[in-house]
Amino acid sequence: MSRGEAYGYAVARIRAMEPLLFDAAQYQRLLDADGPVGAIKIIGETSYARGLTGEESAERYDSALEAELLATFKEFLTFVPDRALVDIFRLPYDFHNVKALLKSAFNARTGGRKRWDILTELGSIPIDDLTVRIESEEYSLLPYGLSHILPSCVSAWEQSRDIVEVERLLDGGLFEAMLDLAKSVDEQGVLNWVRARIDSENIRNLLRLKRFGFDSAGAAAFLHGGGMIDPAVLLSLMPEPYDGWGRVLAHFDAGAAVSRVLDDGGFDSLIVSLERELDDYCQSRLALARYSQDSPENVLAYLWGKEMEVKNIRTILVSKGTGTDRDEVRRLMRHGY
Repeated sequence: MSRGEAYGYAVARIRAMEPLLFDAAQYQRLLDADGPVGAIKIIGETSYARGLTGEESAERYDSALEAELLATFKEFLTFVPDRALVDIFRLPYDFHNVKALLKSAFNARTGGRKRWDILTELGSIPIDDLTVRIESEEYSLLPYGLSHILPSCVSAWEQSRDIVEVERLLDGGLFEAMLDLAKSVDEQGVLNWVRARIDSENIRNLLRLKRFGFDSAGAAAFLHGGGMIDPAVLLSLMPEPYDGWGRVLAHFDAGAAVSRVLDDGGFDSLIVSLERELDDYCQSRLALARYSQDSPENVLAYLWGKEMEVKNIRTILVSKGTGTDRDEVRRLMRHGY
């Protein structure tokens, strides 16, 4: 089977799975549901039911959401020609697990307790293997550059006890690994999408750093290379009020997302709105793939849409427990697939 035929088959499988995704009517039913129990009953009528069990369902929705996303990753691995397209999505969960295990190891050294409850099966590296490697400090067989990054993380912790520096090193390694996977697929659209994700993360980081009073020199270390926007351009935004960021970024695709968010409230409202717009921007980068019958970007579009669906469902379920206004919940929701 040729590469085009293989992706043609994969896209056909994806088209068959599209009806499983939530549509506007299902989201509306969730929004209208009577409390968490009512919302969980609606979830139980969908593919997410596989992670729900009995009376404890209302307290275990996170497990149900993770189970459905993991099942989607595993199903895609059975028919996607290049597993790197799936691993691009699983990488952030691998690096989340690495952060959690490192922090547990550091806590244990100072008399604290280890945390296993925040580990996730969504990564591509088995948790048991990762745990053994990190606890024994045997990193040589770990993939994605972790064999080189982890010794640097441990050294940074031993010298300064600065967990922010450890996270910075790991975040840099994450995006380098994502770029490497995208390049291995050898499709420009896939590479450009990963670059768009890097730009989105850099813009998010920049706003947070500005809030905490960083100057351009201090912020530089937290920006990742490989995006479509030169970090030097982003650093030039630091002295500017947020209202001017869209003008500076007008020549970049991500600039439109920045411009749509108005600084008309507090920082918390601003960052939440910006994160939503940037997630929607990443989705929009894949929109044209829907018109192709053999484009690898269809894999990215479905998996990103699934992740945004999980994020939307989680947002609604949390709102049922906190009594958040429905209009506010709608404002937080991402665009669907």
